[in-house]
This record gives sequence, structure tokens and C-alpha cells, in this order.
Amino acid sequence: MAGIRDKVAIIGMGCSKFGERWDMSPDDLMLESYTEALEDAGIAQDDIQMAWLGVFFDEQNVGKSAIPLSQALRLPNIPVTRVENLCATGTEALRGAVYAVAAGACDVALALGVEKLKDTGYGGLPERTKGTFEDLWQPNSTAPGSFAQLASAYAAKHGIEMDDLKRAMAHVSWKSHQNGSKNPKAHLQNQVEMDKILNAPMVSFPLGLFDCCGVSDGSAAAIVATPEKAKELGIDNPVMVKAMQLAASNGVEMAHNSWDGSYTMTTRMAASRAYEEAGITDPVKEISMTEVHDCFSITELVVMEDLQLSKEGEAPKDILDGKFDADGDVPCQIDGGLKCFGHPIGASGLRMAYEVYTQINGRAGDRQLKDPTMGLTHNLGGIPNRNVCSVSILGRLEQ
Repeated sequence: MAGIRDKVAIIGMGCSKFGERWDMSPDDLMLESYTEALEDAGIAQDDIQMAWLGVFFDEQNVGKSAIPLSQALRLPNIPVTRVENLCATGTEALRGAVYAVAAGACDVALALGVEKLKDTGYGGLPERTKGTFEDLWQPNSTAPGSFAQLASAYAAKHGIEMDDLKRAMAHVSWKSHQNGSKNPKAHLQNQVEMDKILNAPMVSFPLGLFDCCGVSDGSAAAIVATPEKAKELGIDNPVMVKAMQLAASNGVEMAHNSWDGSYTMTTRMAASRAYEEAGITDPVKEISMTEVHDCFSITELVVMEDLQLSKEGEAPKDILDGKFDADGDVPCQIDGGLKCFGHPIGASGLRMAYEVYTQINGRAGDRQLKDPTMGLTHNLGGIPNRNVCSVSILGRLEQ
């Protein structure tokens, strides 16, 4: 696979504070992340030649086109494109910008994701407007219910007692709260004890309150360029895109018993392709950190196996042994993840890339890891039997 390895450099990134940003409009949030990214890149606005905007749901505040991005930032009449791909929307915006630079269509491109959800009146993910396809898709299905089924299938397949699985899931949430408490941009910055997590009200068995992430307001942005442009700007060893892979469900999970419901098929496919593209043969040794789609604690647990970071059936033990803690072999959600950094859907994929970029550049402050060199981001949009998965790998050019 030729791929895009080392063809595109990230020269600047920015991220707003996530949370209940009642006093901020979508334009304000876009400007907050974009200003940081532009200053980080050290370029003029006129240097940006193309732009991608990722927004999942927020049509009432942003609209269906990418014109709000161009207007809010006063971009210089360049091509702008709006994308949406469920919870992988932010990564989809980044993918558009990266592919444009890799293809030679431009030298510098902007990717920005934004979502303003807290003042829409929804406590969780809002229901999509019905249309050509949506009214045919699993009426009355809920996200907690769907991922609770993932937990039950995983426990049944591997012969794990539900109390043991719940304790491993609780550790996932405990870890995110520990990490998020050190992140000034995180939506939730409070540490939570294990007993409180284990005894929280049930949402959809076995998922309790602290096993579920909420939604947030926020924005994140990336400016990408050719390696030549990065060198021209004085960035001698930039953070590079090593791989970007995406896999979408084709109906097999919903219609065939070859899938047993205990894992995410698309993650396994996207991860395998990404490792091949990046030249990675031993993920545990070569990946310094991960930011994965912990919409629910069980998702992170299962995904550790799907990403080949745990052997099948061993993720609960690895989690409880601290393998994915801040001081573990492969730290996961060092910024708090969806659970605590927050989940403004259109921005989440870019927020993950922002954390990897920040860590590799040694700018993460109190949560800084020791010498990270390669990071992985993972989005899972949809539900276990019908989803889109993106896996990206970022690392230094000289690596």
C-alpha cells in the first residue's frame, strides 16, 4: 500500500475549551480553535488555500454548507467543503484536508470541526432528522442500549462474569476522570472514586451513569501542509500523518451471524490498514499513546483488542493491571477522552489529533507523557452493528 505516509505535515493545531459554552456562538468556537492553530502554524491567513468544515448535527446553528466557516474566519474566498460522517466527522474533515495536500491540489489546508449542542435542549445525542434512509433504520434503538448489547456479547463470548467486566469498565471511566482532572480545556475536570462509578444509577445494563459520555460544545482545528512548506517555515522535524484509514459497515453485522456482536468489525479492518500504511508491525511497542472513541466504557475496552493492543479476551485484565493508564505501557485518553474532555461530535476527531500533536511536541503540561513519538486516534460513529470507523496515526517525520 503506497498510502499517504509522510506526505503531509501538521504545522498548527488549536482546540477550544470544551463544555457548556452558553456564552459562545458556533462562530466564536470556530474562531477560538482557529486562532490558536494559525498562531501555532506561524502563517498568514492568506496562506491557507482550501478548507474543510466538520459538523454532525448542528444545522440550526451552522447550516448545511461550509459557508459559515468562510464567513466566521473571513477566509480569502477559497474552496470550502462541509463534511459529516457521524462521530468520525472531525477526522473526516482532517482527511479531506490531508488528502488534498497529499494529492498536490494545494500546499496548505485547514480542517476544522465544531458542534454547539448544549443549548439545543438535548441531554444526549439528538435524534437525526428523518429522511431517505434514516426512517428505515432500527426504530426505537438507543446508543446506550446498543452498546450495552456489546458488553453482554463480549462477556458471553469470553466467559467473563458481569461483575468482573463492570469493574474493568469502571476502571476505564476512573482513568479518564483522573486524566481529565489535569486538562484545563476538559469539560469534566473532577476525579471520581471507583465505588461511586460502580454504584452509579443504571442507564442500560450493564452501563451505569459513569460508563456513558455526554455531549459538549467545542471546536478543534488543524492546519496541514507539504513537508516542503513545513521546512520553509522552519519546522525541521514536524508531526506527520503516517496513516488515515476508514472502514464503513456494509450490512454484514446486521444481517449475518458471522459477526457475534462482541467486537467492532470496522475497527479491526481500519486498524489493520492503518498499521500497514504506517509501517507498524508491533502496535504495543510502536504506539506511544492512543485517543479512542470511548462513547461508553465498554467501547474503549473492546477497542483495545480490536486495535491489537490487547489479546482477545484479555482487555479487562490489561485495563485493571494499568496497561492503559497514564503511566502504563500504552496510555489511553491522556486528555480525558470523550468521557471527560467532552464530545462535541463534529470536533471530537480533531480533538484527538490535537492531543497527540500536543503530546509529541511536549506541550501537554501536567499531563505530559515521557517522550511520545507515535500516536493513534480512533473514532467509531454509529452503533456496533452499523457504523463508520476511522483510525489515524501521527508521528515524527524522522521516525
